[in-house]
Amino acid sequence: MSAPAPQPHNRSRKQLEEEDEADPVDEMISRTGCTSFHYAVQECMAEHQDWRRCQDQVQDFRNCMQDYQKRRMEELKRKGPQTAS
Repeated sequence: MSAPAPQPHNRSRKQLEEEDEADPVDEMISRTGCTSFHYAVQECMAEHQDWRRCQDQVQDFRNCMQDYQKRRMEELKRKGPQTAS
């Protein structure tokens, strides 16, 4: 006996709702302002299936994330230490 064939179009409402929930990684990246670079890496990987051919996109994303981290650190330094009241 063989296992029943999967029915990809027969999804429950719960499955569809779970798929519609936002991805925490996507949310985190969107706060950095680097979303377009992240998508460029994903698109390159989907097209080439070889990360070595996507090094320009990876480097652009890395640079964007490093710039974000620098801005974030400067922002935290400007706020100074938080004092407890």
